[in-house]
Amino acid sequence: MRPRAEWSSPARWRQVLLPFLMSLFCGALPDQIRYSIPEELAKNSVVGNLAKDLGLSVRDLPARKLRVSAEKEYFTVNPESGDLLVSDRIDREQICGKKSLCILDFDTVAENPLNIFHVAVLVQDINDNTPVFKHNKIDLKIGESTKPGKTFPLDPALDSDAGPNSLQRYHLNDNEHFDLSEKQTPNGHKYPELILKHFLDREKQSFHQLVLTAVDGGDPPQSGTTQIQIQVTDANDNPPVFIQDIYKVSLQEGVPRGFSVLRVTATDQDEGVNAEITYSFHNVDELVEQFFNLDKTTGEITTKDYFDFETANSYTLSVEAKDPGDLAAHCSIQVEILDENDCAPEVMMTSIFTPLPEDSPPGTVVALIKTRDRDSGENGEVYCSILGKADFILNSYSKNYYKLVTDGPLDREEIPEYNISVMATDRGKPPLSSSISITLHIADVNDNAPVFQQASYVVHVAENNPPAASIAQVSASDPDLGPNGRVSYSIVASDLEPRALASYVSVSAQSGVVFAQRAFDHEQLRAFELTLQARDQGSPALSANVSLRVLVGDRNDNAPRVLYPALGPDGSALFDTVPRAAQPGYLVTKVVAVDADSGHNAWLSYHVLQASEPGLFSLGLRTGEVRTARALGDRDAARQRLLVAVRDGGQPPLSATATLLLVFADSLQEALPDVSERQAPADPQAELQFYLVVALALISVLFLLAVILAVALRLRRSSSSTTWGCFQTNVCSKTESGVISSYSEGTLPYSYNLCAASHSSKTDFKFLNIKPENVPPQDLLCNEASWFESTSIVDSQMTSNSVSLQQQAPPNTDWRFSQAQRPGTSGSQNGDETGTWPNNQFDTEMLQAMILASASEAADGSSTLGGGAGTMGLSARYGPQFTLQHVPDYRQNVYIPGSNATLTNAAGKRDGKAPAGGNGSKKKSGKKEKK
Repeated sequence: MRPRAEWSSPARWRQVLLPFLMSLFCGALPDQIRYSIPEELAKNSVVGNLAKDLGLSVRDLPARKLRVSAEKEYFTVNPESGDLLVSDRIDREQICGKKSLCILDFDTVAENPLNIFHVAVLVQDINDNTPVFKHNKIDLKIGESTKPGKTFPLDPALDSDAGPNSLQRYHLNDNEHFDLSEKQTPNGHKYPELILKHFLDREKQSFHQLVLTAVDGGDPPQSGTTQIQIQVTDANDNPPVFIQDIYKVSLQEGVPRGFSVLRVTATDQDEGVNAEITYSFHNVDELVEQFFNLDKTTGEITTKDYFDFETANSYTLSVEAKDPGDLAAHCSIQVEILDENDCAPEVMMTSIFTPLPEDSPPGTVVALIKTRDRDSGENGEVYCSILGKADFILNSYSKNYYKLVTDGPLDREEIPEYNISVMATDRGKPPLSSSISITLHIADVNDNAPVFQQASYVVHVAENNPPAASIAQVSASDPDLGPNGRVSYSIVASDLEPRALASYVSVSAQSGVVFAQRAFDHEQLRAFELTLQARDQGSPALSANVSLRVLVGDRNDNAPRVLYPALGPDGSALFDTVPRAAQPGYLVTKVVAVDADSGHNAWLSYHVLQASEPGLFSLGLRTGEVRTARALGDRDAARQRLLVAVRDGGQPPLSATATLLLVFADSLQEALPDVSERQAPADPQAELQFYLVVALALISVLFLLAVILAVALRLRRSSSSTTWGCFQTNVCSKTESGVISSYSEGTLPYSYNLCAASHSSKTDFKFLNIKPENVPPQDLLCNEASWFESTSIVDSQMTSNSVSLQQQAPPNTDWRFSQAQRPGTSGSQNGDETGTWPNNQFDTEMLQAMILASASEAADGSSTLGGGAGTMGLSARYGPQFTLQHVPDYRQNVYIPGSNATLTNAAGKRDGKAPAGGNGSKKKSGKKEKK
């Protein structure tokens, strides 16, 4: 393809030569895109439409990024049209020198997909250089005795053009003595030789001047001239003679300067001065004089500079030997330069694709690498490898190209950046190598879900915390970058109700801090669990869940609550009777209290704050049991008052107080006056008389009521003999019960009715065997004027004419509790004063249920609640046997939260021995009776 019309019509001989050269060129490079252009084309001249010749569409050129890949870019590609343009000055003589074919071989690269095309451009020579002689004047001395036919070689003219445009012929101006012939050196260079046609006669003409012209083959031809001045000398008829006409020498390109190449020798048969020979270079170019030095006297040739095989691989030296008569001889020396592995391979990166996504599949092209070695043979054969262990491999691709591709999956979080060193090594001996470093950045993708620092979280929060306070913080990390690693937090599940969740806790989406939205109450909510989610901002988003368990810790915010002794509805205190003959250690009663808190805050201790007789009673520190410390003395008052404080183990501790009224008496009748005297005025004798009258009146009324009821029941028995019931009269007006009926307030859930017997000398009270499920609770105490409301149950075994009340069995004298069964609020198992730290928290409803169960058991006929004479058969709550097996033990069958133990009730006996006289009774202290 010829881009300009003026180069399409060369001379006829060029039309014959060019197709021949092109056929050779086409046969040598069958896989290349080939163009032919003349040298010295103007910049941006069109060489050809490369895109069309490559089969590429013009529309695809911007995406394919077609470009030239060459060491020196003489050409460029028009990105719009695909034309191959000249981008720099192309001087054939500078590029190829004397080569017959000047071919610019380069590669073009197209991306998306990656393709490499080989392009060869044949640079045609134009006649832009004129033949030039080295010297403008040539001086020759020829002896007059020189025979005709003698030749004198002359310096050739130099023409940088090649082919037909190079130097073609010489011609000499017309003269009678000399003629001109052309000779050719082994390397193809033409040089002229002057031929003597006739003998010279110095005496006739001693000086001759000729004009030598060199003409090239251009159209039009160009020429250059030089002057030849010939001086005819005296006869010296024996010229020097070299031993051989041609010398051949081989040199390694790495020989040092001053290395002796060869010594040439010429001989002359003349004698004397005419036999003295001098040596000089003859008809050589500048490169020879640059690399070689010739000793004029000895003819020794040495090196002047280092050889480079890649620049020139051979040199031809022409040496002339002259005697003083200017007779000369010539010889040719051919120096061959042997290649050494002195050029390291070059590695060039033509394309790199960075950053590379971390999810790129194996085999993804990372970079395109090109290698080159200026050496020849094995010294120029190059192979590439990757230094170190990497996740990449090199694949050979199209001649001296390599593709760097991934060998496995990439992970930016593990290796965010790769520094890949690629080494190119030739096969010389020793081998040379060079390397380049490629920095490859890995682009992030969202391939990592957030990861919490802990598998699960447990946080302890004390109750009564301030609202909006931070209670915990969860943290999750995501090794991804940017939005892929930005984590937000949320609550996705909870064991709380969805509507109540927002009122309990919230979480900060940015920091993962969990806030309490309200104050927690350990008694209402002890623990709850949340499921928190950490989600990144990638697309698609990835998430992870973690559980957060919140344990609400207890604070000492509940004071102890005294269940026994309890005050009556009217605020009056109950009393307990103690036998006068009670021995030291006798169990009098027990203070029962509970605390809604848990743990150490519910560990109760009992302390005496005030006592009528400080040394008379002892109080169990942990059990709350009141025992006699010594026997009752003559000087001790029959009425004793204890003020007991119940403290919990919190910091600071909270407390409650209970008042115990204790009366030393062997019977209830004996205890009543003592109780009544608690409110006695300043005149005790008058007060005593008042109560005696009231008591006698009460006994009389009760006796009459009993007789009337017995008669009425006897009459009713004829019609119905299934059940007996107590009967009431309205003689006694009903007041507040001595035993509080509302067992939700912590009192025993049952009461008893009394029936009076008619004896004039002594009033005895007897209990019927009453079952609480059949008898409604009745008041044990009447208004301030009466003590008991009579109620009885008709016995199915009674006779028709009399009312026989069932006698209560004598009390069991061995009713003491064992050390393992002493009642306690916190499960003190050892019965000592220190106890063990409780691990349970009492619930009021559970206590009431247990009290009700104990009351049912107390009402059973097999129980020992019934006393002997004078005991009036009062319940366990009112008698000194309060702590017997009928007393509700708060450890019985109680499940302790947080413990595997279940407290069970076991039969046992009390410590202390009851006196033979009988049992005490408990009564409610009433107001002063009025006559």
